[in-house]
Amino acid sequence: MTNFKTQVLVIGAGHAGIEAALASARMGVDTVVFTTNLDAVGNMPCNPSIGGSAKGHLVFEIDALGGEMGYAADRVTLQSRTLNLGKGAAVHSKRTQADRDAYKKYMKKTLESEPRLRLIQGQIVDIKTECGNGESRVSGVVTHLGEVWEAEKVIIATGTFLESEIFVGDKVYSAGPDGMMPANGLSDSLRRLGIPLQRFKTGTPARVHRRSIDFSRLEEQTGEENAVPFSVRSEGEYINDKAVSCHIVYTNLETHKIILDNLDRSAMYSGNIVGTGPRYCPSIETKLVRFADKERHQLFVEPCGIDTDEMYIQGFSTSMPTDVQYDMLRSLEGFENAEIMRYAYAIEYDSAEPTSMLPTLEFKAVRGLYGAGQFNGTSGYEEAAAQGLVAGINAALAVLGKEAMILPRSSSYIGTLIDDLVTKGTKEPYRMMTSRSEYRLILRQDNADLRLTDIGYRVGLIGEERYAAFLEKREKIDREIRRIEKTTIAPSPEVNALLESYNSTKISTGVKLGELIRRPELSYEALAPIDKERPELPRGVKITAEISVKYDGYIKRQLAEVERSSRLEEKLLPADIDYTEIAGLRLEAAEKLNEIKPANLGQASRISGVNPADISVLLIRLFHK
Repeated sequence: MTNFKTQVLVIGAGHAGIEAALASARMGVDTVVFTTNLDAVGNMPCNPSIGGSAKGHLVFEIDALGGEMGYAADRVTLQSRTLNLGKGAAVHSKRTQADRDAYKKYMKKTLESEPRLRLIQGQIVDIKTECGNGESRVSGVVTHLGEVWEAEKVIIATGTFLESEIFVGDKVYSAGPDGMMPANGLSDSLRRLGIPLQRFKTGTPARVHRRSIDFSRLEEQTGEENAVPFSVRSEGEYINDKAVSCHIVYTNLETHKIILDNLDRSAMYSGNIVGTGPRYCPSIETKLVRFADKERHQLFVEPCGIDTDEMYIQGFSTSMPTDVQYDMLRSLEGFENAEIMRYAYAIEYDSAEPTSMLPTLEFKAVRGLYGAGQFNGTSGYEEAAAQGLVAGINAALAVLGKEAMILPRSSSYIGTLIDDLVTKGTKEPYRMMTSRSEYRLILRQDNADLRLTDIGYRVGLIGEERYAAFLEKREKIDREIRRIEKTTIAPSPEVNALLESYNSTKISTGVKLGELIRRPELSYEALAPIDKERPELPRGVKITAEISVKYDGYIKRQLAEVERSSRLEEKLLPADIDYTEIAGLRLEAAEKLNEIKPANLGQASRISGVNPADISVLLIRLFHK
């Protein structure tokens, strides 16, 4: 039998697999990515959008590290909006409506064009390992056609395909998303290797033909003009950010009656589904049960692309049978003649228990084997891409004999995401939210490049030209912050007239420009007419400079918190320690610590079941000798 070889082999070409494969190949490592269907590379089986609350932060961070998702999203944007503008800068999040087919084509071509990357259609059914020095190590994979591929590192990014089953009412059949083939066989291989798996569930709404919707009866939702792109590579380029409108419709009492009268026919409530669904993206029937007092729920009607008439009904995910789906849809205003093009369904699949992984996303039980994306128990394209990028970087660094990249919580939402997964685990599909980070004021989407581009450059994903441009931008931001804090605005009729127009207190003595910007009712742009020395600067420089000045006191307090927590992160814990032998440590804490094997005291302090008293015991027993 012919044997094939590669250094890094990626299983799956969804959002996680794409970033993993591109990162590995661009770092100079020979890489192969397998997918069950070449026509589904980068598929969006659910919502055709990129970004959103907290998810937009992840996309900016992926770009800052040298990933591809942000640039691809910019290329296929149908509409762009910034969410949470009524709140503080920490939670401002970009979201774009994407052309689903164009995104797939772009990503497939990108993978095909990467010199050190091979893209192959095929299914992996077995992971091969070898033993040495008392540990199990990955050695390759076997395809469904019997081919054996030797590989130094393997990254599993199978999404929702592992032993996947589709549920529509009482109909259950083996399939992956969008009617594709499931990935059967690999789960058994993983169990034999000691990889713990769990069963999760997600779902998607019906797609409706555009011509069957009366848009005149819906609320129109337009995009914003002059949108900030996800990627610094897109700056200065035209982005089609106001070409297509989305619309809003609401469920009503009739809709609710139809759903509740047929609740026993939903796969979610008939007992057929055993997997745990996403708490923050529930089916419409779950919403009605959970929020029984609400008279209506908001739904978003979104286009799937320019060259298709499919419309996606966000918020209307269901596992009802097809006849009930028609009744539900046709009860909505403007949908009385709705034509379903693709039926809604729930999908159940195997995923890994993420506490079985290290912060590098390498499995503890099998060295050289990594997990990424929904296979790790997350939901969402952005969470998947972020993990894929980290897994791909770390697999390539390991091949190259270099130190692993571990992003602390204080560095990024990516670091928060991975730390939550490997430290706390998840019993439901994990979704990134701004509230999950205790450092969200310093983890804004506008400063993602300041936080992470140095790391992207160090690992080899940011080129010299882009890095030089980044250094120049950083210097401009620092220079403008210094200028703002030093510039004095003298009182004058012009100055006080402007302040009065914003209902801001007039000044009688000279005031620093920074102090005026820190007033809630004023902004950098509002003060432009009286800021006579203001230089011409790129938009990104102005945004970050203003936020840095306006929230200066809060940012300094949060940085002090980071400094305090970093002292625990610096105290490394031995990997081979048996915590049950440490006197004074509670049994529950010892068992949890032995299960997770935290890398440092900071990670130990975040494990569920480990309390501050346990951390004090570890400090005394391990570090005060």
